[in-house]
Amino acid sequence: MVMSICGIIFSPLIALLSGILMLGLTRKFMARIHWRYGPPLLQPVIDIIKLFYQKAPSHGKLFDFGVILSLTGSIVVLLFLPVGKLAPLSSSGGLLVITYLTLIAPLGLALSGGEAANPNASIGISRKLVLSFGYEVSLLLGILAVMTRYETISIVKVVKIQQESGWALFSWPLLVSGIAYLLILPAILGIRPFDVVSAPQEISSGPHVEYGGKYLGISTISHALTEFIAIGLFVNLFLGGWGLWGVISGIGAGWLVVLLSVLAFLAKIFLLYIVCLLVSAVLPRLRLDQAVGFLWKWPAVLAFAGLILAWVV
Repeated sequence: MVMSICGIIFSPLIALLSGILMLGLTRKFMARIHWRYGPPLLQPVIDIIKLFYQKAPSHGKLFDFGVILSLTGSIVVLLFLPVGKLAPLSSSGGLLVITYLTLIAPLGLALSGGEAANPNASIGISRKLVLSFGYEVSLLLGILAVMTRYETISIVKVVKIQQESGWALFSWPLLVSGIAYLLILPAILGIRPFDVVSAPQEISSGPHVEYGGKYLGISTISHALTEFIAIGLFVNLFLGGWGLWGVISGIGAGWLVVLLSVLAFLAKIFLLYIVCLLVSAVLPRLRLDQAVGFLWKWPAVLAFAGLILAWVV
């Protein structure tokens, strides 16, 4: 009971701090690659605090509701996603619930952007929906492959099985599904070469063009949580979650083990995020048709093949 309550409190908090740090790491990392010094890592924190002190006009109740819905959807997903050994609601539906709940955040973004009635926002929302249609099929097939292979819908059980049998990414046949997930991960994160939704040089940040003040601050927080969820789901499904080849899972229980599991989980997330940043730094932005064409070609084919292999093997 105490662990569940702590999980409800600390899981979103850990995800928020990590997501904001990832946003700061993005700007610092890209600046270093471009031979610039760049802003401090905590610059997103300063920006969010500043935004909440600024006044911004509202475009209606639906505009306000969409922003809150997007943030709420991300927070609810975190309660079902194991963060180390903190998994307060992971027994209530598992991967099936997570799959449905991940649709709430884009829906809230679409509602608020549509209410703003800005052409750039409408273009950004349409791009987001089309891009989502490109990668969500591969994402769903990858999740189905994991559930088929391990014969469970519980993400906690998936992590525990990997403690004994090894990480799914390095095991047959889930290697194919893991590669498919890695290929669509930049599209889920919205970074190059798939940053067609915001595209500041083309559509002035797209869905966020009418955001300002607290609305932009809430949107930034929601984006940080979304990035954490996307990578955290991959870590749990294919990299053994908090496990370090059975090291942490074999040293007993207690708050120290919980802390070590969270640190191990976060280490995997940040290492994988740096890999994504390296890809983003060297590739140009694709057009929407090129992005969807790629997503429907290699990741979708690999994800479907991974599902068939998981079922046959």
